[in-house]
Amino acid sequence: MEIRDVDFRGAALKKSQRPREWLPHVAVAGRSNVGKSSLLNWLFGRSLARVAKAPGKTRTLNFYLVNGAYYLVDLPGYGYAKVAKRLQAEWGRELERYISDEERLAGVVTLMDIRHGPTGLDLDLQSLLDEAGLDRVVVLTKADKVGRGQRVRMQNELQHRLGLGSRPMAISVRTGEGRRELVRRIDELVSQWCHRQLGD
Repeated sequence: MEIRDVDFRGAALKKSQRPREWLPHVAVAGRSNVGKSSLLNWLFGRSLARVAKAPGKTRTLNFYLVNGAYYLVDLPGYGYAKVAKRLQAEWGRELERYISDEERLAGVVTLMDIRHGPTGLDLDLQSLLDEAGLDRVVVLTKADKVGRGQRVRMQNELQHRLGLGSRPMAISVRTGEGRRELVRRIDELVSQWCHRQLGD
């Protein structure tokens, strides 16, 4: 389903501050400089997520209601050294709590820069998702910055390294490549969550 309507419904760190509706969440996670806010605005078709010159500005979980049907949740970027260690630790705790205890979480879109591949923090997040038994969509951003050979090598390497059933998606906000497929994959996460709820 195409993203037609998006409504920012607030920011939160604590569980008590999250939206109360029993609607599925699809979280978007990645390092602070991976282009997460640009990707969200690209999906939304308008500028809602803040794009800052300096990375590491998302310091809360930001909730966007999409088509009145599900939430896209912009998670705090991780790994930006200029942010105070205390704040980094707080983000990490709340991120882990959200992934571990949010019953409405249908899955996580994880972003990595195709030019550099996964960092230790990226791999830690993948392990956390595995432990939580969460569905995930692995996305390689900035695909326009590399040649086809490097792209395929990185996709194949990550598929093997992360034990994925298919190769990670390669997308480019600049050229528009991959948008339709990513929206379709998000829809699949939402549909699978809804079917599980009916099964319960």
